[in-house]
Amino acid sequence: MTAVIHGTGSYTPSYAMDNNDLAKIVETSDEWIRERTGVIRRHIIQEETTVSMAAEAARLALEDRGTRPEDIDLILVATISSDVILPCAACCVQKAIGAVNATCFDLGGAACSGFVFAYNTAMAYIASGMYNCALVIGSESLSTLTNWQDRGTCILFGDGAGAAVLKAANGRMYQSVTHSDGRKGDALTCKSRYVKDRKSLPEEETYIQMDGQAVFKFAARRVPEVIREVLDINELSTQDIDYYVLHQANKRIVEAVAKRLGEDMEKFPMNLQEYGNTSSASIPILLDEMNRDGRLKKGQRIIISGFGAGLSWGASVLEWQ
Repeated sequence: MTAVIHGTGSYTPSYAMDNNDLAKIVETSDEWIRERTGVIRRHIIQEETTVSMAAEAARLALEDRGTRPEDIDLILVATISSDVILPCAACCVQKAIGAVNATCFDLGGAACSGFVFAYNTAMAYIASGMYNCALVIGSESLSTLTNWQDRGTCILFGDGAGAAVLKAANGRMYQSVTHSDGRKGDALTCKSRYVKDRKSLPEEETYIQMDGQAVFKFAARRVPEVIREVLDINELSTQDIDYYVLHQANKRIVEAVAKRLGEDMEKFPMNLQEYGNTSSASIPILLDEMNRDGRLKKGQRIIISGFGAGLSWGASVLEWQ
């Protein structure tokens, strides 16, 4: 038994901050940001929350192919920026959409690898026969964890949510590959604001801090490696893959991965120019856009690959139905 995607949805805030807006609050420029990242604008929450965006993306994913909320028996929300601790974001989504039969929990910490890890978790549960229909969501309000005076990070991040419905099906079960290396975790950090003596913790440490060069080198090396690993384990070649849907972190990273794989950039869709880095939400937002504009056709093979905090990285093969 395997599972296939049976509907996608996404939500991004209506308010968009472009590079010129950002240049008014930090020393930077549109040209500087575009050249180094490919980002042109990012969407930022106003009234929205991580939960409300997740719920709206979930509703749209259910509507996409007519899945009833009552048919969902597992909800996973990947997030590092939930507006709630208890109950978890997944339970809040369950309440919002009326998925009364679902078991719900959040996956945090993997950050930009979060959707891939959550997707693999749902696939494993469905393959085991424990659940039949899962709702997998990546939702982030990274603007709440961003130091808007640090031009090394504030130019990158945006807010949004993406969701996919997974349903049990007969077909080939593709093996996934994931890795973590806690020894390199200092390259991307964000310390908790909920400490007993917060006065002893510098405020800047409660925002996302990143060694950009270290993260770039990590991603440019590890992502093509894990893609080749997932191809090998499934006895596939690059010629068998129609699209590589990577975490949308930086245009240069995506280009470096394509070059190392020897693949054409047409196989590497990007929307980071519009949304920036939305962490766990980036892959499902892009999948939803590709689904709704007709790029995805039945039988196509797609590799999704995330890379982020931990450090963690992984790749999975899916066949579009």
